[in-house]
Amino acid sequence: MEREHLYIVAYDISDAKRWRQVFRIMKGYGEWLQLSIFQCRLNRARHAELIAMLDEIISNKQDHLVIIDVGVADNVDPKVTSLGKAYKTVQRGPIIV
Repeated sequence: MEREHLYIVAYDISDAKRWRQVFRIMKGYGEWLQLSIFQCRLNRARHAELIAMLDEIISNKQDHLVIIDVGVADNVDPKVTSLGKAYKTVQRGPIIV
């Protein structure tokens, strides 16, 4: 099985309609952390698929989106300072089709 990496995705979308579209897509790929921040476990194919989908929606002149590769998901131990709700790294669970 191909290794998954842990990614942090943060975005600043200037149009409400595009923001909702991006949010809906991100809910299908990762776990919502904060208003415009998600964490995702993705293999290379899903990573490329996500980028392609997001690139079709965002405005390259008005919006900004970053995808940060934290490392191999099973081996990564991110150093996170979290105030308020506890931060937990997204775990791979069973996928129900």
